[in-house]
Order: sequence, then structure tokens, then C-alpha cells
Amino acid sequence: MQVKAVKGMNDILPELTGTWQYLESVVRDVVQSYGYAEIRLPLLEQTELFKRSIGEVTDIVEKEMYTFLDRGGDSLTLRPEATAGMVRAGITNGLLYNQRQKLWTMGPMFRRERPQRGRYRQFHQFDVEAYGFEGPDVDAELIIMCARLWQRLGIDKLGLQINSLGVPASRARYREILVEYFSGVKNQLDQDSIRRLEVNPLRILDSKNPDLSALIEAAPVMLDYLDAESAEHFAELKCLLEAAGVAYEVNPRLVRGLDYYNRTVFEWVTDALGSQGAVCSGGRYDGLVEILGGRPTPAVGWAMGMDRLVDLFHACGGEAPATACDVYIVAVGDGALEQGFVLAEEVRDARPGTCVEVNLGGGSFKSQLKRADKSAARFALILGETELKNDCVGLKPLRSTEDQNSISRDKLVATLSSKLDNPA
Repeated sequence: MQVKAVKGMNDILPELTGTWQYLESVVRDVVQSYGYAEIRLPLLEQTELFKRSIGEVTDIVEKEMYTFLDRGGDSLTLRPEATAGMVRAGITNGLLYNQRQKLWTMGPMFRRERPQRGRYRQFHQFDVEAYGFEGPDVDAELIIMCARLWQRLGIDKLGLQINSLGVPASRARYREILVEYFSGVKNQLDQDSIRRLEVNPLRILDSKNPDLSALIEAAPVMLDYLDAESAEHFAELKCLLEAAGVAYEVNPRLVRGLDYYNRTVFEWVTDALGSQGAVCSGGRYDGLVEILGGRPTPAVGWAMGMDRLVDLFHACGGEAPATACDVYIVAVGDGALEQGFVLAEEVRDARPGTCVEVNLGGGSFKSQLKRADKSAARFALILGETELKNDCVGLKPLRSTEDQNSISRDKLVATLSSKLDNPA
């Protein structure tokens, strides 16, 4: 029987990894330019962490997590998102109390969803979080950071939606209003919404069932029930975004899918990827640190699906910079291969980061030159019997009409460096 990949867990092949590496490097550069530092987290966490943070009555916890008992009887889960692990790491390592932290992490997450474009069972996420900042200024910074990222990547098919969920007290008042409203139309709700009506009616607003769209549209709006401080927080956020020239749309139905959010929530959405519209989502979760056993700590962040970012980058006509080989060494004749390896290391020593490929597997001079050309290298270094005898190297430009030159070994690295530094 042929061995197959696990459903929904995809291989990223060499022709795409260059794009992934480019996008990851740009996101990393942008985030770090705002003063955020990397933290690396384990893939496995205690299952209880996600039950307490995400919420037990959620699709993620109820249906989608990869959970198992280890040999010690502990229930462990492959992380379905990064925020809970980030908070756990902050508490475990004493990073949060009476401190300010600006952190980012990146890596694979796991959810057993129905695989579709941009949504896989193993997906990759870039996660940015700030702790210890109470005001809307950091909310604005995180959103402005995203706007700069889209600009750097030339992505213009995105729009920003924002909303405020208020503090727990105002959400509780709104919850009562929402229960009253949806109870009056209970006979029109689907089974998921009826279940959510008992435990978390705000989740009904997040329903993807098109049959409920009219009911949801007519539901009371959270913004009408905000407490005074949350309303002021939201108003100042809007002012900061307007001052920075970041366009936004207030979406009163935006609630986000996880239980821990409060006050600011936002999504960057696109219509370029079909039904999977959200590319980057985030918001405030000021109560989560305390829920997980830490001291009360304000917190805010966003997460971006790298799989969707790759798709959107291509949909916007983006192309990653070429990563062609710089130098290909053609080695023909006795002793040539040994000297080819020596020469390759000399070039790498003199120019760290230079891509030098040595011909492997032998072959005639003509066949090796074909390989050199196929590698897209700018120059071929040729070692044959004549070159070995005269202690020189043939330097052949492969991307121009310049003639091949014979360069003495002691001058080869300096000559090659000069030519590599000249893009012409």
C-alpha cells in the first residue's frame, strides 16, 4: 500500500518554499521594526489550557482539537492557536506581572477542520502579542503594523473591520438583551445556535449559516450597550487610526471566535480568496492572564494565517525575489573534483551567504555546462586539466555575453567577488 499524507496536512514543495521564506522574512522584519521580540513555544500543551482559554463550548475544543493521553495519563493537545501558549509561557517564566512585553512567535497549529483552500488541518500562523499596555495606543500600533506589512508586500485587496465588545459587565448586560431577542425567534434558529443560546449567545452573531443572516442583521448591537470607558477606548482607537491614514469599517457583528476577547476586536478581510475572507484577526483579551492563573494583565494581539497570506500574495500578483545560485563549479578530469570542493569552500569563506554549487555525478564538459546554465547561476568556474596544470580557473559569465577569462587561483576570489558585487 502506498504511504499517503495525513488528510489536511500538506507538503510545501521547493517551488513554493522561496515564497514562504520571503513572506516570513518580511513579516519578521516589519514586526521587529516595532520592537517586538521572538518567543518560541512548544507544539504540545496541557489540554486544560485550551479548555480554559478558548472555552469548552466552542467548535475548536468540542470538535477540532488533536487530543490524546500520554503514557503518564496526562491529556495533551497539539496547539490549535498560539495565544494561550503565549500566556502560559509568560506566566510560567515570570514575564508578565508588572512588566511590559511585546512578543511574536511563528509556527504550525492544528485543527481537525474540513480542509479547503487556505484552511488546512496543519496550518501555519504568525502571532504577535503585547502585554501590560492598557490604552488603545497599542491596539492602534498593532493594526498600523499590519497596514505597513500589506504596503511592503504590495497587497491591496484587504479591508479592515473593527468593533468593541466592551468589558465583562457590559457584555453581560448585552448578553441578556441578546438572549431575549433570540429566544423570541428560537423556532427559526439552527441547532448550533439553539445550543449557543444557552451558553454563549454572542456566538450566534458569528454563525456562517446564510439562513440566519437576516435574523443576525436585525439583532441588537453591542456598541449600543458599551460601558463609558470602553466607548472612550474605542473612540480613541478610531482617532488614532484616522490620524495614521488607516481606513476601517466598524462592523458591529464582529465578535471573533474565541471566548477570551474583550473591548477591541478586528479583522483584515479580503474577497480575493473565496469564502475564506479573514487573513489576519485579533483584539484585546485583558482577562485571559488571570483566567490562566496569573495576575491581572492587559493584553492584545493578532494572528495571521501564513497559508492564506501566501495565497493572497499570489492573488495580488506578488512574486518572491529569485534565489538563483551564484556560482556553479564545472570540474572535468583527474583531480578536478577535489580542487572543485576546495575552491567552493574558499569562495564560501570569503563571501558568507554566497550560493556555490559543485557539479556532482560527473559528466562531460558539455553536460556540466548545461547543468550550470540550468542552475541559473551567474558564473561558472571551470576546472579542467589545463586549469589544474596552470594553477588557474576559467571564469565564464552565464547571464551575459562577456567572454570567458582565465584567472590565476590567487586572484580568483577577489575577481569573482568584484563581479558578484556588480549586478550588471
